[in-house]
Amino acid sequence: MKNRSILEQTSHRPIPMPDGPWVMKQGWNDLLFAHWPVEEHSLLPHIPPGLELERWEGRPWISVAPFLLDPLRLRGMPPAPGTRKFLELNVRTYVNCSGKPGIWFLTLEASNPLAVAGARMLARLPYRYARMQKGHQEGFIQYVSERDRGLGESPAVWKSRYRAVNPKVYHAEPGTLVHWLTERYCLYSAGTDGELRIGEIHHLPWPLQEAGLWIEENSLTASFGLVHDPEPALLTYTPRLEVLLWPVLKI
Repeated sequence: MKNRSILEQTSHRPIPMPDGPWVMKQGWNDLLFAHWPVEEHSLLPHIPPGLELERWEGRPWISVAPFLLDPLRLRGMPPAPGTRKFLELNVRTYVNCSGKPGIWFLTLEASNPLAVAGARMLARLPYRYARMQKGHQEGFIQYVSERDRGLGESPAVWKSRYRAVNPKVYHAEPGTLVHWLTERYCLYSAGTDGELRIGEIHHLPWPLQEAGLWIEENSLTASFGLVHDPEPALLTYTPRLEVLLWPVLKI
């Protein structure tokens, strides 16, 4: 889709469009959202000062999102060699800063070490390199992410199969849990200096489908001490979404 077409559609955004030009475009493909309510005491230690943890009906939520990033392209530039296409798996939760709702990432696992190094340095995002595989078999997407134990860390493994279980595509209605979880247009990060940063994004409304997920192994969320039910409470699948990103700046 042309960038102008994306930028012309803004009425669905819960927050205003960011100032200045966007700097990066990404394509998110075969994306699963697996959402859990979590015990607040297990999540609060991961929220830095200056951010307020948000809750839906009194409980905070996390989401695990495996997908294929293809392409990654800087504005006005051809795809950078070695970073155009890679696998990524995020664990995120929902926060706000001074009343502006956004996303806080506990981790962004990625299969490309160059992309990991660049995002950690430039955006202060908690990217981590992991060995990852994605395949298709009998109508399922098979997705594996394995990160070795680091110093003071637990192993982090995600092995699953997922697929859309309903071909109908829908957009989340404002005021629903699905909308609260998905339609967010900024992320927060923090460097070792403790200063908060914000990165604005824009895309069309999420094209969502009902999904099925079969988890073979999940030590990823447990590696952060998160306490939740074994099975997610809500699942959606998105075949593709094109996203524009603005620079990550100090607040």
